[in-house]
Amino acid sequence: MKLVIDFLPILLFFVAYKFAGIYWATAVAIGATAAQVAWMWIRQRRVETLPLATLALLIVFGGLTIALHDPIFVMWKPTLVNWLFAAVFIGSHWIGARPLIERMMGQAVVLPPPIWRRLNALWSGFFIALGFANLFVVYIGSGFYDAHQALLAATGAAGVDLSACATRYQGATLELCNTAHARESIWVDFKLFGMMGLTLAFVIAQTVYLARHVKDDPAAHALETD
Repeated sequence: MKLVIDFLPILLFFVAYKFAGIYWATAVAIGATAAQVAWMWIRQRRVETLPLATLALLIVFGGLTIALHDPIFVMWKPTLVNWLFAAVFIGSHWIGARPLIERMMGQAVVLPPPIWRRLNALWSGFFIALGFANLFVVYIGSGFYDAHQALLAATGAAGVDLSACATRYQGATLELCNTAHARESIWVDFKLFGMMGLTLAFVIAQTVYLARHVKDDPAAHALETD
């Protein structure tokens, strides 16, 4: 259930994008994330810092995308969120008695301290790499940024609704708009399927890694044999 709730804003963003374009999708994502944070508060009477920071980044960068009609702001948001996670994981090496990953999983898994530190570093590196992967798709992999800039130069507009190309443009400008929209869709697909797939692959790799180093909890073993 928690996994579904965590991914709900991304899923709703994807669905809204397919029906109404990136600006409505961004508004839906902001609303869904705000509802997610409110649900946490209702259930626990507290909200951890990371969900609040994620909501704040989405409000700021998503708001800029909607206000300025420029998708690049919301496209930067996944990178900033992942780098924020990386910073928290890295900071936990020096703040507190245990690294963050041990605080999250230590009650379920028994590992030597060096393995916890290594695992924490791996998660830090993964979040940094995922942030760069997002930027690679935006600027190089999909070619969205260049296509979008070419469209803006051709139209002289500060912002364009790429979901309405056919009703606004003709000829070469329509072709530029369709190209930018297709490349924007590549990023949207990556945001859902690419990032989710990379995260799932990393979790599976982590599970394999943990299986090599996990130690039995002596207390738990004693309870089983009683």
